[in-house]
Amino acid sequence: MNLDLEPADLVFRDEVRAFLKENLPPELAEAGRRVTSVFADPAFTLPWQRILHARGWAAAHWPVEHGGPGWSEVQRYVFAAECARFNAPSLAPMGMRMVGPCIMGYGTD
Repeated sequence: MNLDLEPADLVFRDEVRAFLKENLPPELAEAGRRVTSVFADPAFTLPWQRILHARGWAAAHWPVEHGGPGWSEVQRYVFAAECARFNAPSLAPMGMRMVGPCIMGYGTD
């Protein structure tokens, strides 16, 4: 099994790194570094979510038709790995990871 990233994924990784360098404020990175559970303080997660939302990256695992970027599994992995590398605070999991996907899968118009 080849676990090397494809050239397009390396370009995407570099794009994510550049975004994090330019847009992740030091105080949010420090807060992300200090988090010890899944739930981080909203004082840090909400500003980070706003930054990601402005870029269209707040719901990284959502399909385009529901407001996500429509990334591949590899892109989602790269994004998560780079966010961890830069100590970005995690987003609150309830809405984005639990409720939203249930509504997408089972909700009606």
